[in-house]
Amino acid sequence: MKKGKLLICLGTVLAVSALTTGCGREIEVKNGSKVAVSLENDKFTATEYYEKIKENNISVLVDMIDHSLLDEKYKADDKEKESIDNQVNQIKSYYGQDEDSYTSVLRQYFGVETEEELREKLSLEYKRNLAVKDYVKEHLGKEEIKKYYNDNIYGEVKASHILIAIEKEGEETDEDADKRAKEQAESIIKELEDGKKFDSLAKKHSADKTTSANGGDLGFIDVNDVPENFGNALKSLKVGEYTKEPIKTELGYHIILKVEEKEKPKLKEVQDDIKTTLSEQKLKEDSSLYYEALKGLREDNKIEWNDDVLKKAYNDYMNNLMKTAKK
Repeated sequence: MKKGKLLICLGTVLAVSALTTGCGREIEVKNGSKVAVSLENDKFTATEYYEKIKENNISVLVDMIDHSLLDEKYKADDKEKESIDNQVNQIKSYYGQDEDSYTSVLRQYFGVETEEELREKLSLEYKRNLAVKDYVKEHLGKEEIKKYYNDNIYGEVKASHILIAIEKEGEETDEDADKRAKEQAESIIKELEDGKKFDSLAKKHSADKTTSANGGDLGFIDVNDVPENFGNALKSLKVGEYTKEPIKTELGYHIILKVEEKEKPKLKEVQDDIKTTLSEQKLKEDSSLYYEALKGLREDNKIEWNDDVLKKAYNDYMNNLMKTAKK
């Protein structure tokens, strides 16, 4: 079943306990169906029970399907155990002051009766998260991967900067201090235009004391590991150029010099990282994608519904999850 077609049939959802009997006891049959429960004057079959519950208990069946698809591929490991332990401990820290309140929380908010059932539930969600990330990665288009590579992947850049910190003096307001720092940065840019050396101005003016002694040298940096506007400035500069306008970050105003740039890595070298980044972006931007991915995963595993009522219940259930996620 895990390797090919997953058939969802009557036997899948019948409770095993309802069909088993004691040693040597013969199973009763009523109208061609196995009797699950007997009363003095009546008998109820597993089929009758199934027909009553199948629409309202579709989530139970969905969990069974996902266990079948995911348990073998995403085997429990130390990372999973650590994640589950952290979640359980967090729940206990809020609600687990005594056993009764903890049990009540498990029942009310998680739909389980015991911590063991909670851990099983969290385990399935952990595996679903892994499966969703893998599914989204696998279904990324070549063109969007290439576009991200062209637009966002750069070789490491060697840069220097002069930082003018925004610090209030005397009775200055925040706005006055900001204006004064910006004007000072602009005056330094004017000095650069007049032929002054960048390293000497950095030694004289930069508030970054870890780099000012070396002429503002930052060494080689990844443009995606610095504040966005700082990185964007480096991307736009040619080697040997400095910013003609001060670049503001939370540290203050920067004048940035692009000293050297390494060749960007080949696409095949960073493709996995790009896929991870794109998949995380997509899942963050569209919360319904999580459920769409799970639905697609089941379809890719050739799920078939032999019961139209179950099929409709499943589709309604998934559509409701996706609709709720979009709100």
